[in-house]
Amino acid sequence: MSKTIKTILIDDERLARTELRSLLTDFKQIEIIEECANADEGKEKIEALKPDLIFLDIQMPEKTGFDLLEELEYIPFVIFVTAYDEFALKAFEVNAFDYILKPIDPERLKATLAKIKLPEKKEHNNQKLSYEDQIFLKDGEKCWFVKLADIRYFESEGNYVKVYFENSKPLILRSLSNIEDRLEDKQFFRTSRKHIVNVNWIKKVDNWFSGGLRLTLTSNEEIEVSRRQAQRFRDMMSL
Repeated sequence: MSKTIKTILIDDERLARTELRSLLTDFKQIEIIEECANADEGKEKIEALKPDLIFLDIQMPEKTGFDLLEELEYIPFVIFVTAYDEFALKAFEVNAFDYILKPIDPERLKATLAKIKLPEKKEHNNQKLSYEDQIFLKDGEKCWFVKLADIRYFESEGNYVKVYFENSKPLILRSLSNIEDRLEDKQFFRTSRKHIVNVNWIKKVDNWFSGGLRLTLTSNEEIEVSRRQAQRFRDMMSL
């Protein structure tokens, strides 16, 4: 790999950060741009510096590594580094890039870094997420990293939003309007007060009652477009 990988280390143990920094000196593509001792500091530095990669401890005082990910707007590659192997299954549930146990095996670290393939560098000069960006979702004890491209639609449920992807539909404490503000409108369309749909999942469009539309997704789920939004949808899709 010739491309520089801007990296932040997040661990409450200073000696652990020092050891990892020392091990990473053998990998010239890794550029350590910051170290953080807790989740709040990590959040601040991640959102300010937009690293490509973070090495993240899970068990930290006050907030865990999972708590940190839940708060982030911008999600880089994540490699969990922890002494607690009972968290291994949960780490893989969130589809982290990789998981390394302490004390770190240099060969394991080498194998992990060899797998990193950075996407084309994007400018993060606004709050919109690109179609290939991933978001972190947490519902109870379950966590996921999900690409926006894999999300079929969002559904409002009171103060929560249900996110539909694969066979999962976790509830997150967000408003549908908050999510709409983060999405590119070329890929996601607000069909009504209740739904935002990924237009790339639409298989069929039918006229519906009172001037509305009915969308059938490739998953065979059906979503109604309100009369108010139907003309906007036709204009956007050139119907």
